[in-house]
Amino acid sequence: MQQAEIPLRILKFGGFEADLRTGELAKFGKRVRLQEQPFQLLVMLLEKPGVLVTREELHLKLWPQTTVDFDHGLNKAMSKIREALGDSAENPRFIETVARRGYKFLADVTVVGGEQTKIAAGDVTVRPNPGPLPLGDAGTSPRRLLRFFSWRLFGVVPVLAISLSTMFYPWRHSSPIIHSVVVLPLQNLSSDASQEYFADGMTDELITSLAQINRLRVISSASAIAYKGARKPLREIARELNVDAVVKGSVLLSGNRVRITARLIEIPSERDVWAQSYEGDLHDTLKLQSEIARAIAEQFRIILNRQERVPLTKPTAENPDAYEAYLKGRYFWNRRTGDGLKRAIEYFNRAIALDPSYAEAYSGLADAYALSGHWEYGVLPPQDAFVRAKAAATKALALNGNLGEAHTSLAYILDLYGRDWEAAEMEYKLAFKLNPAYATLHLWYAWHLMIMGKTSESIAEFQKADSLDPLSLVINANLADALCISHFYDKSVEQSRKTLELSPNFAIGHYVLGEALEQKHLYDEAIAEFQKAIELSGHSGAFDSNLAYAYAVSGRKEEATKIVKDLEAQHNPAVDADIALVYEGLGDQNQAMAWLNKAYDSQFNPSILLRPAFDPLRSDARFSDLLRRLGIPQ
Repeated sequence: MQQAEIPLRILKFGGFEADLRTGELAKFGKRVRLQEQPFQLLVMLLEKPGVLVTREELHLKLWPQTTVDFDHGLNKAMSKIREALGDSAENPRFIETVARRGYKFLADVTVVGGEQTKIAAGDVTVRPNPGPLPLGDAGTSPRRLLRFFSWRLFGVVPVLAISLSTMFYPWRHSSPIIHSVVVLPLQNLSSDASQEYFADGMTDELITSLAQINRLRVISSASAIAYKGARKPLREIARELNVDAVVKGSVLLSGNRVRITARLIEIPSERDVWAQSYEGDLHDTLKLQSEIARAIAEQFRIILNRQERVPLTKPTAENPDAYEAYLKGRYFWNRRTGDGLKRAIEYFNRAIALDPSYAEAYSGLADAYALSGHWEYGVLPPQDAFVRAKAAATKALALNGNLGEAHTSLAYILDLYGRDWEAAEMEYKLAFKLNPAYATLHLWYAWHLMIMGKTSESIAEFQKADSLDPLSLVINANLADALCISHFYDKSVEQSRKTLELSPNFAIGHYVLGEALEQKHLYDEAIAEFQKAIELSGHSGAFDSNLAYAYAVSGRKEEATKIVKDLEAQHNPAVDADIALVYEGLGDQNQAMAWLNKAYDSQFNPSILLRPAFDPLRSDARFSDLLRRLGIPQ
């Protein structure tokens, strides 16, 4: 435990002030009644923010002569503190109970004023505050101020990520080797609910920054955000996500000042490996970033390679409105519906209009265009989707050649429409060097391997994507789809059931389940799943054609014929391969091949040819010739 000379007079946290001279607690300048013993207990916790203060320490310090009534006295004092702070044991903002061991103070603490006094700081750095923290600006609207802070603070997040990254390397013998981590949603310590947007943005930026570190598996923000407000024990969360450690933290904005606190907690011991608090002026963010980065680099002697360093030191967005539009674009893109893709394109274009240098927005736009021409969605003709998607991905790389997401976008486009398998492979490999923890990269590379006939490697990549984003509905459904293609029908059904447990109203989950049930000849159940998918998400080429195929192979050919004629009437090249699927179910192989050749001419996604429904065509020379022209292994 090291001794640090810092001014000790008033300890400030989350709008509260504890005056050590007078023994008084105040909230926003107004005194809060708290008796002497609970106040002394609170001070002991404030002196060690983020560190476990054991019951034994409290006993020796505050109740040295008490033996029988210690537990009662401690519990009563803690109850008084929580009442004064408006805190809750079940969902703590300030004080966390560590069962049978003691307590931890969760918020960051600032020491201000007074003479020099020694305070035990341990592994926690409490940064002195040069003066009181302003609590607002009457001349600035809260919403406007919040959005400005969200933008300017992006410079602080990479610094925090660097400091957290130091814990993922064995810099001292007592540090654990951590290979995987989840960043739980940072807690908003402000009473202003509108600042939740700011805290969520901080969480997302921190995850993105940590994901750049090689050899570290970082759970995606999509899975992490599911635990916002959750009261589950850390061990249970870690077990569900299969991680070695958890990052918890808090954010407090007030006036033009920001406080960020973060803790790295090892699982299963729940030991604090590292904890630190930062405070600074938002208007001098870049200087603060530089100072903290240097200090951390000197302290932990971390050497990051160039690919790891660049993303950790460069803010991603230059405009808060553009960033918000980008996040909405990704939200709608992840819904994986035709309408969702249209909305995603709108939001990505809005982000680009607000910030033409925003490479991530161009990458998102490329992904949305790419899926829009996919046979599962049919929003755009494949050739149009190809041109627009490739242009957006190329622009993203022109703006930032080190953006792993953009290399992933281009690789997928080359797979989906370009049929340039070697070039796609090269782009995937570049993306792995730049952002190995990007779950979508593993997902799309898995499809690349599946098309190339490398089934076992493909399934391993699907599972890797699932490990990075275990709560992703899209990844879970894709894994079930891959298992069905590989003829593991029972496993596919099991995986689809797991997906639908996460979200019973996920349309693609029902669609993929229907595919596997169809191959198990459970036609009534399969038809019900396809109908449920259409009910939840509307008609699409994939949903309609698979429903028609199930009708056809179950003997309801009249209903199948009606659907296929409706699909033909659309005159949409994106559904040509879907039409071929229906004719295969109807037993008309000539029509099936004719429509597959039309799909070939319109640059369709060839992954549909992997479907077990096309197995009867594999002995047909025309089908083999189609695979040869596509460059797909027989």
